[in-house]
Amino acid sequence: MIVLVTGASGQVGRSLQKVAGDYPETAFHFYDRARLDITDQAAVLQLADDLCPDYIINCAAYTAVDKAESEPERAELINSTAVAYLAKAALEVGATLVHYSSDYVYHNGVKELLSETDPTDPQGVYARTKLQGEQQIANLGCKAIVVRTSWVYSEYGHNFVKTMLRLGRERDQLSIVDDQIGCPTYATDIAHATMQMIAGYPTIADHQVTVNYAGAGQLSWYDFAVEIFSQSGIAIELAPIPSSDYPTPAPRPGWSVMDMRLLFDIFGIYPRPWQESLADCIALLGPDD
Repeated sequence: MIVLVTGASGQVGRSLQKVAGDYPETAFHFYDRARLDITDQAAVLQLADDLCPDYIINCAAYTAVDKAESEPERAELINSTAVAYLAKAALEVGATLVHYSSDYVYHNGVKELLSETDPTDPQGVYARTKLQGEQQIANLGCKAIVVRTSWVYSEYGHNFVKTMLRLGRERDQLSIVDDQIGCPTYATDIAHATMQMIAGYPTIADHQVTVNYAGAGQLSWYDFAVEIFSQSGIAIELAPIPSSDYPTPAPRPGWSVMDMRLLFDIFGIYPRPWQESLADCIALLGPDD
């Protein structure tokens, strides 16, 4: 099986590289932005034609949620237009596109488990462009697995876990938002789940499927910070605050707890508790991370 991975320098891309050895029957081809600019349609189509992959896993995305408010064209180019290029490439070579979307597409005010068929009401540029990317795939009709995930963290790049650990070494106290509820998702878990989805995909009658994938459980950012410091042995004073005390250019969904029954029904996957995944990540982070 041949797998082309775009955005290989991001959290999920690097996690896929980390676990690639666990899948010896898969020939991975990893491309970061320096090797493949997914906003270059000709380059995307040429590479797909050269490799003839069975799967294209798109780990590339514009994820600077607040910066997107001042760079809407750039966010749309990466999160929507470039996704169309990848979908067209998948169509041309008969590949299946695996694309990661976001809990931000929901933002519908419903405080129940969010299912894949629930209404979407994205707020802000980032959220809207992520939904547009999904729509590009649906409109083009390529074979695809769209994975909506949330609160991604890892030992790589910039994320909440690494930020908390850094601030915990620099400060004696922190204020953390406690009225945004969701669940953190470890990028290594996403990588393994993706490979499980690929293994189960040929049994699906519908050639396009959208599934939710996040860590098991629900909590606030404040709760997450408490556990990060507890597991890492850092003593710090934490104060819970409402989102109104920490205004941001882009709105954040107050509720992002996703229903993952479809993930289990189709692929037999149910994520492990978020605390277990966090422990694995913290164990890999050194004192300077």
